[in-house]
Amino acid sequence: MAAEANAQTSAQAVRRPIAETLRTVFGPLVQLLLFVIGSAIALSLLVILLSLVQLGARPDLLTRTLTILPQVLIDGLVRGFLFSTIALGYTMVYGVLEFINFAHGEIFMVGGVTGAAVGLFLASVGLLEGMNPLFFVLLVVLIGMIVSGTLAVTVERIAYRPLRGAPRLVPLISAIGVSLVLQDVVRLIMTNSPLGFNARYQSPDFGPPIRLFEMTLGDRPVPIIISPKALVFITAAVIMLIVLNYLVNATRLGKAIRATAQDMSTASLMGINVNRIITLTFLIGGALGGAAGALFGLNVGTVNPYMGFIPGLKAFTAAVLGGIGNITGAMVGGLVLGFLEAFVASYLSLFTNGALSGAAYADIAAFSILILILIFRPSGLLGESTTQKV
Repeated sequence: MAAEANAQTSAQAVRRPIAETLRTVFGPLVQLLLFVIGSAIALSLLVILLSLVQLGARPDLLTRTLTILPQVLIDGLVRGFLFSTIALGYTMVYGVLEFINFAHGEIFMVGGVTGAAVGLFLASVGLLEGMNPLFFVLLVVLIGMIVSGTLAVTVERIAYRPLRGAPRLVPLISAIGVSLVLQDVVRLIMTNSPLGFNARYQSPDFGPPIRLFEMTLGDRPVPIIISPKALVFITAAVIMLIVLNYLVNATRLGKAIRATAQDMSTASLMGINVNRIITLTFLIGGALGGAAGALFGLNVGTVNPYMGFIPGLKAFTAAVLGGIGNITGAMVGGLVLGFLEAFVASYLSLFTNGALSGAAYADIAAFSILILILIFRPSGLLGESTTQKV
């Protein structure tokens, strides 16, 4: 009887960690899905309401609004996952050091340039044509992660570690300086190489756009499509979130990262090599940025030395919106911001009858959100208010 009881207790002890691990890893996906659905519904209802308000003056406005709505939602999803993948790197570093690495946008840019260089090399040796597209994606993402992760570790060792005990403004200025240096160094390399300033991202043929479904509005069929490259981008972003959540919340390394983030001095006294953990944090954050850059370059088709500046600022906005230091919050903030930008870019021109260009004012919407969040909810959507002990 005692042996059976011990066996039963042991089995329950094994099942409990497995269940807890699954909840930790996949729980944020449920949270992410709820925010995606909520944001999509809220913004869709808003534009439909605005079109109904103007229905008397413009009878066709509601039909035009509904016609482009599904495609706007897909575009918002793609934009959102772009901001989310970059924001993960911001939030990793801030979670440990409470430091905003403003050079992270350039780490992202280096990943994109690396992917373009890999594509150019494969094309020059005749290996690109006929290559399996998924193998190509894995190759450029892996090389982009290695190059960007190594660069992030190098930057931390040279520019940030010597300033770790300095006032917070000092490493912030150092990060801005590193950002400018990386932009000009990459520009020098690109303009003096076969890549050129605006490098074309060469890749295998991914095939035609995927037709998800078709709507019929009146007598007009409206196909809803998504490009295979965008689908790869979304899938890769979800995989990165799952892997990162597992790494941080269900491994010994993740426990050491969380301990270092909570109290660096106590973690050091408990035998954790703080410098090594910080280096690994920069490595992981830089690798995520490099993967995002390689996938972004693949999706848009061209890269240049300044492509990381605006997406980096928007990713920082996404990290603040979701709750900087919170991994799931970074993804949530990026998706909410992506939906908002897509709706502004698509509907502002439609609702103002062409008087205002939505694409030109999408950036204003993004940074207005940053200001409002900092004023009314500095901790972000999923962040927690903290107090600093004196």
